[in-house]
Amino acid sequence: MVILKSLQEIEKIQRAGRLVAEVLEAMRQAVRPGVSTAVLDEQAEKIIRASGAKPAFKGYRGYPRTLCTSINDQVIHGIPSKATILKEGDIVSIDVGTIVDGFYGDAAITVPVGPISTAAGRLIRVTEEALMRGIEAARPGNRLYDISAAVQEHVESHGYSVVREFVGHGIGRSLHEDPQVPNFGERGRGPRLQAGMVLAIEPMVNMGGSKTVVTDDQWTAVTADGSLSAHFEHTIAILDDGPRILTLRQ
Repeated sequence: MVILKSLQEIEKIQRAGRLVAEVLEAMRQAVRPGVSTAVLDEQAEKIIRASGAKPAFKGYRGYPRTLCTSINDQVIHGIPSKATILKEGDIVSIDVGTIVDGFYGDAAITVPVGPISTAAGRLIRVTEEALMRGIEAARPGNRLYDISAAVQEHVESHGYSVVREFVGHGIGRSLHEDPQVPNFGERGRGPRLQAGMVLAIEPMVNMGGSKTVVTDDQWTAVTADGSLSAHFEHTIAILDDGPRILTLRQ
């Protein structure tokens, strides 16, 4: 069941979203060669708790950390570790959620670790562009899969593939609510979009094929062919006049 939010509830989700944006900006500044993903995780949790908020992921279905840090061919749900040290040329996807006054915010970015290859930089750029195409389609009267198709068309026009096993989602008083938001689909299909819907739209884009495999830790998903993957996400609200991104600092 899709839960429509009031403007007051959307404002509360936006407070959680602004904290998410603050954490991600701090992570962007902290990413550099030689840093462990555990250090990033500790810093992120300190920022969240200092704000009187809670990490949304830590303890969720048994997940052990505040961040998901997914490097190179890791798609999502990479677990931060002292043993995982960032190297120059890596790309790292950082996903974080917060809980503020009972409401959730959720967003992700992919960041270069020092200088990276032109091909890796292009993958990051196209994935972020695909997110913005999807957000632009999130308007009252459109269909859910108009968002999906906007993402898929942009990604595939650049020769990449969208991950199909993992999708975006509704969000509010729970981290994952209806509806699911795939990154692939046909325009004109799916539920009608309405003002008051709040969605986490999150393209996961592979340089190679779309298939993924979950590793032995039961969390980390990697590309089946070993190709690079990038991930961007915003929490957005659909308003009468169009989408509002709730996971921006301002």
